[in-house]
Amino acid sequence: MEDSYSVSSPRRTLSVSKKGGATLSFQEPDDKAFGFGSSGEYGPKSSEVYGFVGSITTIVATAVFLVWAYVPESWLHSIGISYYPSRYWALAVPTYTIMAIVLALGFYIGLNFMSTPPPTSLNTMFDEFSREPLAFMLSPGGEDQPIEPISDIGIHKINHFMFNDEMKKKKKAKK
Repeated sequence: MEDSYSVSSPRRTLSVSKKGGATLSFQEPDDKAFGFGSSGEYGPKSSEVYGFVGSITTIVATAVFLVWAYVPESWLHSIGISYYPSRYWALAVPTYTIMAIVLALGFYIGLNFMSTPPPTSLNTMFDEFSREPLAFMLSPGGEDQPIEPISDIGIHKINHFMFNDEMKKKKKAKK
């Protein structure tokens, strides 16, 4: 049986044996990213293929659109392209698309304003999920509960905490 000692690092593997001496092999840590790893998974992932095909398709479609929109008709006829949509659509489609987006945003904001209650409505402070703080509750064993149950803080308490101290300070400052 051959004793071998190996030292591993991210960059290289050094194997030392008593009979054969030392062997040094280099393995890049990024080999798995290129499909050459030891896990047995070869080739690109489907998401990479879809991304590549999508980017190439976008570039080709943009080039075709720019040629159709900006190259003079005589040049298109000279290379054999005689059937294409009217140039009106080169301006109309982007304009209609942007206006549809602007109107959709305006409509969305308008619906939010319509569904929001006015600031004077009590529905902005209370709803069907509001809970008043419960009185002191005892647990079944007769001991106090270490944590109070969840409840809403009343608006009168909020006003007292926020404005009562300021009112006292203003009154003292006036005296």
